[in-house]
Amino acid sequence: MTSIAVRSCAGCGRKAEKAELVRFVAPEGVLTPGQKAPGRGVYTCRRLSCYERALARRVFARKLRRPIRVERGLERLYTEAGDHG
Repeated sequence: MTSIAVRSCAGCGRKAEKAELVRFVAPEGVLTPGQKAPGRGVYTCRRLSCYERALARRVFARKLRRPIRVERGLERLYTEAGDHG
């Protein structure tokens, strides 16, 4: 029996398999997408609204346990067409 890794979205709190979510790390304090990057990670659904909510509530910094800098352009990873189903 294979165990499936489940994580929670930092924006909406929905639990999903890791493969369904976008993972971020913060090497040198810069928020960076990275499914297999080393270090502490934080996940969001593939919806722009979840990313924006996590950003507005400063969840990335809290979960990554460090101050972070968010560079423009990360929103291109998302589409509002992404669904929760």
